[in-house]
Amino acid sequence: MKPQLHIENKEIERSLHLVIVDGISSEIVVCLTSGAFLVATALLLGASNFQIGLLAAFPSLTNLAQLFSILLMRRFPNRKSITTISLIIARTPLIIIGWLLFQFGISVYFLMVMMFIHYLFSSVGGAGWNSWIKDLVPEDQLGQYFSKRSRYMQIVNICLSLLVAVMVDYFTSKHPSGLLSLYSVYFIIAGSVGLTGTFFLSQAVEPQSYLSKGDFFDLFMMPLRNKNFRNMLWFNGAWVFAINLAVPFFMVFMLRTLKIPMTYIIALTVISQVFSVLTIQLWGKLSDRYSNKSIIYLSTPIYIVCIIAWIFVGIYSRWYVNMALLVGIHIFTGISTAGINLALTNIGLKLAPKTDAVVYLSVKNIITSVFSSVSPLLGGILADYFSNKQLKITFEWISPQFNKLLKLIYLHEWNFLFLIGALLALLSLRLLAKVQEQGEVGHSIVKRIMKTRFKSDLKESFIIGNIVTWHSMLKAILKRKKAA
Repeated sequence: MKPQLHIENKEIERSLHLVIVDGISSEIVVCLTSGAFLVATALLLGASNFQIGLLAAFPSLTNLAQLFSILLMRRFPNRKSITTISLIIARTPLIIIGWLLFQFGISVYFLMVMMFIHYLFSSVGGAGWNSWIKDLVPEDQLGQYFSKRSRYMQIVNICLSLLVAVMVDYFTSKHPSGLLSLYSVYFIIAGSVGLTGTFFLSQAVEPQSYLSKGDFFDLFMMPLRNKNFRNMLWFNGAWVFAINLAVPFFMVFMLRTLKIPMTYIIALTVISQVFSVLTIQLWGKLSDRYSNKSIIYLSTPIYIVCIIAWIFVGIYSRWYVNMALLVGIHIFTGISTAGINLALTNIGLKLAPKTDAVVYLSVKNIITSVFSSVSPLLGGILADYFSNKQLKITFEWISPQFNKLLKLIYLHEWNFLFLIGALLALLSLRLLAKVQEQGEVGHSIVKRIMKTRFKSDLKESFIIGNIVTWHSMLKAILKRKKAA
């Protein structure tokens, strides 16, 4: 079906439901074929550390293919066709991997080629999808719609992650020789569900798109010449660079240093996702009512505090103290990331003009991918540099009757990394002030309104009141640094 200039509200509502269905199917694909399960499959096939690292880098590296998406859309201005065809090509290799893995066995090189194709065409389709959905979702409903979609996706992720983790644990202990067969079933299910979701997505309507003609290089440089959008890119790039310096190593820290079993790590991840689900609808309402910048200003300080809190994990040898701290960190990480991810997505959609939206969003994704790819590499280098270095700050009381050594701070390879990432994330917030958002409400005003509202709503006050307080504290720190 060709793009439509005028679409009835009923068609828009139906299409938005179909996009949610595809989002749920996409979450199933991600849950079954990425992360720990993809790494486990690669290891069983004999993958080296370099090959595993390359697999992890594919999603970011293949985002460069969004340049090809722009060329395609200039030639064939039908985003829905480009998106659905790309997703069909992207999700079919998953079935091929599962089927061949089950029947004959495959090499790790074949796995890598198929996964590269999967990520490559997912990126091609993603560029068209971003532009298509920007035009489909009413701008004043971006926050509520994407919070609803994300909530459903995260609920599915929570339930499915627990189920597949239990199955992996069972096969590992009872039938270790059947693990590859289990992973092959995961790939087949993921590919089949993904193709089903693509079918539902193909039934959604597409508004008429607008893309300027002229030189491709000039078209690509257009978002960079837009001062406000460029400021948003600077902030977005600085933020993802800072957090990806530390976040990818949290799991390594838990596995290698703290020796926490995988079951507990999955449980902590689920806790984070549960609190993300519980709060994302509230973030969506606040985003539509006030502004995405206000949500970023309120949620990012909590996330920064969570990164800093990782420094104190493992200082003491008592297991329950570390686990209690980790539970707290994951609770507030879930709350804050729900607001951050929603606001970062929505502000990009909002600032991209209707004309050439696909170019603006593709440039945003490419630049974000570059920063996201470089940051973990630098983080690994820094971790190696700090591997034989330590910083301890202690308080010791010595008396004839009582001796006590209290550890205040203990920094080593990973903790240095977490502290650097938190400081860079804090500095990146200064770049957000240069971004102008239409309908923007100052976050100080939002805080006053929210405080008034929270007096009559204790439930929301418990969750958000702390966010406002933490934000005020960090803002004061920034002011002192600026004055110094």
